[in-house]
Amino acid sequence: MVQPSLMLAEANESPAAVARLFSSEAEVINEVGAWLRDQPPALVTMAARGSSDHAATFFKYLMELSTGIPVASIGPSVASVYRRPLRLPSAVHFTVSQSGASPDIVALQAAAKAGGARTVAIVNVADSPVAREADITIVLGAGLEKSVAATKSFITSAAALAAIVGAATRDEGFSRALDALPEALAKTAQIDMGEPQQILAAARSLYTCGRGTALGIAMETALKCKETAGLHAEAFSMAEIMHGPLRLVEHGFPVIGFVQDDSALDNSREAMGKLADLGARTITFSSKPASGVSVMVPSTGNGLLDPLVALLPAYRLVEAVTIEKGLDPDQPANLLKVTETI
Repeated sequence: MVQPSLMLAEANESPAAVARLFSSEAEVINEVGAWLRDQPPALVTMAARGSSDHAATFFKYLMELSTGIPVASIGPSVASVYRRPLRLPSAVHFTVSQSGASPDIVALQAAAKAGGARTVAIVNVADSPVAREADITIVLGAGLEKSVAATKSFITSAAALAAIVGAATRDEGFSRALDALPEALAKTAQIDMGEPQQILAAARSLYTCGRGTALGIAMETALKCKETAGLHAEAFSMAEIMHGPLRLVEHGFPVIGFVQDDSALDNSREAMGKLADLGARTITFSSKPASGVSVMVPSTGNGLLDPLVALLPAYRLVEAVTIEKGLDPDQPANLLKVTETI
C-alpha cells in the first residue's frame, strides 16, 4: 500500500490543529482582540512571506470588512535592507511566520516596535526570534510540519487571525462560525476531487481567483500549484481577472474560483460564468452550486470564513495532481522548508 505524502497527511491534520489552537490560545487571542476593540489603532500593519503573506491577505479583508480598520502589508526590506525607520505610533503590527526566524521579518518587527507599534507574533515555532521579541505571541501548535509545502500551518495561521477578528468584534454570529470551523474542515474529507484533478493534470498553466477573503485563498492555491505540481498559476481578484488577464483565457484554459456566500456572491458567479463562456474550464469551490465543475464545500455559516474551508480540498487537489505528474510534493525542486531572506 502506497503511503500518503507528508503534504496530504499534514493537511488532513488541519481540523484537529485548528480545534487545538482555539482551545490553547483562547486567552491570548482575546487579549489581542481587546487591544483592537478597546484601543482601536489607526492602522494595522503586517509582515509575512510566502504562504504566511496569503494568510495576511485573508486577514486584511476580514479585518477591514469587520472593523473598518485599514490593514497594510509593509515590505520587510524597508527595515532589513534599506534600514529605514517606521512611524507607527498608534498601530498594531502582526508578524505571521511558521518558523519566526527569517531575518527580514525579525528586522521589520523590531522597526515597528521602535516606531511605536504594539507587536503580535503568530508563529508555529514558539522558541523563535520573532516570538521572543514580540509584545505578545500566539503559538499555533500545529505540530512539526515536515513537508516543504505549508498546509496545516497556513490554515491554523489564518484561523488564528480570524479568531482575533472575532474577539475584537464580539460578533456572536461570527463566533458561532469560528466554533463550526474545525467540523466544516473535517467534512471536506468526503469531497470527490476526481474531475478537477483530470483538468489540472492535463494543464500547463491556470488562473486562480477570488474576491474579499477568498483572494488570499486563491493566492495560496496558486502558490501550491507552482511549488508542488510545477504548474504555472497566477492568482487574481475576481474583478482584476476581467481586465488584462482575460486576454489569455481560451478554450480549455483552467480557472479555479473561490466563491463564498457573501455580498460578492452574485458578482463572482457572474464572473465565473463569463470565463466559462470564453471557453475556460472553470472549477468553483463554493457552498452554493455554480456553473462548470462545482465543488460543493461545507459552510461554517459565515461566508467570510468559508474560503478557508475550501482551501483544504484545494490542497488535496494539488497534492493529487502532483503525484499524478510523478513529482514529490514533499521535496519540490529548488525549495527548502525554511527560507531565510534578508
